[in-house]
Amino acid sequence: MHLKALALATSVLLGGSIPTALANQTEQQQVQQMTIQYPNTKTVDVVDEYFGTPVKDPYRWLEDDRSAETAGWVEAQNKVTNDYLGQIPFRDQIEKRLTQLMDYEKVGSPFKEGKYTYFYKNDGLQNQDVLYRQLGDGEPEVFLDPNTFSEEGTTSLGGTSFSKDGSLFAYSISEGGSDWRKVIVLDTETKQQIGETLVDVKFSGISWLNNEGFYYSSYDKPEGSELSAKTDQHKLYFHKLGTKQSEDTLVFGGTEQEKHRYVAGYTTEDGRYLVIGAMESTSGNKLYVKDLTKPDSELVTVLDHTDSDTWIIDSQGDTLYVETNLDAPNMRVAKFNLANPQPEQWQDVIAETKHVLNVSTAGGNLFAQYMVDATSQVKQYDMDGKFIRDIALPDIGSAHGFGAKEHESELYYTFTNYKMPGTTYKLNIKTGESSVYHESAAPFDSDLFESKQVFYTSKDGTKVPMILTYKKGIKLNGTAPTILYGYGGFNVSLTPGFSPSRAAWLELGGIYAVANLRGGGEYGKAWHNAGTQLQKQNVFDDFIAAAEYLIDESYTSSDKLAIHGGSNGGLLVGAAMTQRPELFKVALPAVGVLDMLRYHTFTAGAGWAYDYGTADQNKEMFEYLKNYSPVHNVKAGVEYPATMITTGDHDDRVVPAHSYKFAAELQSKQFGQQPRLIRIETDAGHGAGTPTSKVIDLYADMYSFTLFNMGVKAI
Repeated sequence: MHLKALALATSVLLGGSIPTALANQTEQQQVQQMTIQYPNTKTVDVVDEYFGTPVKDPYRWLEDDRSAETAGWVEAQNKVTNDYLGQIPFRDQIEKRLTQLMDYEKVGSPFKEGKYTYFYKNDGLQNQDVLYRQLGDGEPEVFLDPNTFSEEGTTSLGGTSFSKDGSLFAYSISEGGSDWRKVIVLDTETKQQIGETLVDVKFSGISWLNNEGFYYSSYDKPEGSELSAKTDQHKLYFHKLGTKQSEDTLVFGGTEQEKHRYVAGYTTEDGRYLVIGAMESTSGNKLYVKDLTKPDSELVTVLDHTDSDTWIIDSQGDTLYVETNLDAPNMRVAKFNLANPQPEQWQDVIAETKHVLNVSTAGGNLFAQYMVDATSQVKQYDMDGKFIRDIALPDIGSAHGFGAKEHESELYYTFTNYKMPGTTYKLNIKTGESSVYHESAAPFDSDLFESKQVFYTSKDGTKVPMILTYKKGIKLNGTAPTILYGYGGFNVSLTPGFSPSRAAWLELGGIYAVANLRGGGEYGKAWHNAGTQLQKQNVFDDFIAAAEYLIDESYTSSDKLAIHGGSNGGLLVGAAMTQRPELFKVALPAVGVLDMLRYHTFTAGAGWAYDYGTADQNKEMFEYLKNYSPVHNVKAGVEYPATMITTGDHDDRVVPAHSYKFAAELQSKQFGQQPRLIRIETDAGHGAGTPTSKVIDLYADMYSFTLFNMGVKAI
């Protein structure tokens, strides 16, 4: 099984005629203006000095997420936003269709643990997916139902891990969307809890050592707010089953000599080795291995620097297999003997190519998943790197999965793209033949839509790919409502994938455009680095060039163009809208990193410095960050796009203070009639585990806000 993941934590239209209605309603029509009385946001006299330059921070008080004053501000802002959204005449129609598109059975790929086969299923509108199991061809039974964790579905299932024999099951839960987790262990036969519940676990996998216990990672609980206070020393622990958490053994970290922001530990499938990765930031890791068959053995240092992303993916006896971008920006697979772990002793198993590689193991084989212009190609190799076959995929899009235990003869993978609901396939590892295991029941007719890839030129001449999806026969005359989505950071690749919420936008007659910007991982480490630190403006330029392409090629116009992105993508939207406000009609920054001078002072934000740099790094980096930081670049007398900022009050990844400050700046410098709203979800975090009901509400609000501000009065 591919162990790297353990290291890191229809054609039916509303009313039957939406596209025509949109076309008729959007020509030369002005948005019906609503009078908005924004809440008063007080200012405070706070000034920070960076390299001799004073910087005012008048909304610093909004960083205190525990204060009654901040809570009152949140409540007042939500009332203004909800009142505005409640006046949009077609908002409920969009919510109804979103609900219909979400309401179908979703079944995940099966996996075997012990004598049972497990799989996740959602009947349609359940807030959380349910974990089922069955014995042979017997009737499936509910094994764990996260919908019972909380009344509103706001407590979600996080990571899960079975012991090797399948008799024990450990799982983590997130309350209100927080990254802080609790861990619970069950006996899989009785479904009864074993031992106490572990608390204060964060950014962690769960990896069993036989049936004795498991490894997990966490920080000490910070002083001050657990949702915003800085956490910067991660530690790896071993919890022995049946003992108290206070007695857990510290395995790695916890000293000044071993201070790392992220530490991950996991055991190999054969149970022989403990692998530890230690990271100072979100890119690059040190690597250590311990032979667990020798209790007194020392940690063996494989890499003592963070110049690469390198992880153990398998072991066979004394031979360890690594996936790495060390001396291979597009990744390669190598093997070595633990007695000689130095990189110069590594032997290539799958050499680097011009396409980015991601590898999984199954049935004693390697499955190389290549990214070719953000779409999937898959090749099968034996463990010596001998090519076996290409895996035939049903279309151009994204394939995910290809992992199974070493003794298994079949694996499961899913295939999807922006217009094709995900289908699960079963692959015979020996023959390479695929068969449909589960076809999506989504009430969406993909044959009515098309998706194509284009390449456009950015400001400095770089060619950037973008995938456009829309209804067949749409008039490309500059009038189509369009959402341009991007991310551009942290080596994250945006690959094609279906979602019911996106399907609703397509049914509404909209174009959905996804740009694969620099800063992502679509073309390897060089593409990532070209969008980091003093090159971060490349990302914004790529996004702006995508918008200009869509307008120049008559897909849309500035009056019909919205931009959307979340987290680092929220920064992208914030920077783009403050740099080129006239280019966009609507801006939707979600859970964004928007105060670039202080992001590193919250939670684990300092670990993002590889991509961003920090304001206290040096004067050049400070000035660069200040020049694009959205919070610091809102100007009086400028008409910004209609803006709806979205965040969650329990977001402890990108704290909501980023969004609060940005909203306050936009509202205080209001110019023109465009709304400047903030939508703050309660009992919600950065996004993972958000209940279905809240997802439907969010997208109904986003799409109705977007269309209304593009001039649509009815659908």
